[in-house]
Amino acid sequence: MNILLVDGHPDTDRYCSHLLDLYQAAIPANCEIHRIAVRDMEFNPNLRHGYRKRTNWEPDLAHFAERLDACDHVVFCFPMWWGAEPALLKGLLDRVMLPGFTFSYHDNDTWWDRNMAGRSADVIITMDTPPFALRLLYGNSIIHRWKKQVLEFCGMKPVRILPLGQVKFGGAEKHADKWAAKIEKLARTIRQTNPDKKEARLERFLNRTKA
Repeated sequence: MNILLVDGHPDTDRYCSHLLDLYQAAIPANCEIHRIAVRDMEFNPNLRHGYRKRTNWEPDLAHFAERLDACDHVVFCFPMWWGAEPALLKGLLDRVMLPGFTFSYHDNDTWWDRNMAGRSADVIITMDTPPFALRLLYGNSIIHRWKKQVLEFCGMKPVRILPLGQVKFGGAEKHADKWAAKIEKLARTIRQTNPDKKEARLERFLNRTKA
């Protein structure tokens, strides 16, 4: 199994990196693992022209797209800031997860093809908001968006979301063992809903956009 780990924190030596270390250590030994820290990538996060005009990928974005296309399972880990992921990670999604690559709109109706079918995903989100407040006050908005409007929209299943909070006020230390156990369980139980549906999509996307 090919697994891609994505560290979405813009700073080094942060809690997200530690959590990904725990995840990586628990992955079965027969897996091929690739790890990318978004902070180490050099790219413009602004999709300036939207989908109207192609913005060529920088080398780091091209490499990330290759890894995403090849993976069977992807893991994102990042902190929640203002109800969302850090700006650089959002920019990565905007720049790489494009129509024709991770999904394809239909020409004659409002539906789309989920080009990342056959792959699965885990999302680990750290937050200062207690989980009950995220659910009761904000309707788990970040969880629903990442699950329904990002990853499942592109065809990944299952998509498992692990919100970890409250990190501040000693929460990370208090819950360290419990959170580590949950992360290790995720890493040991990776599976794809329809692995036979996985297709390489990058080459045809690049060939189409060159035309």
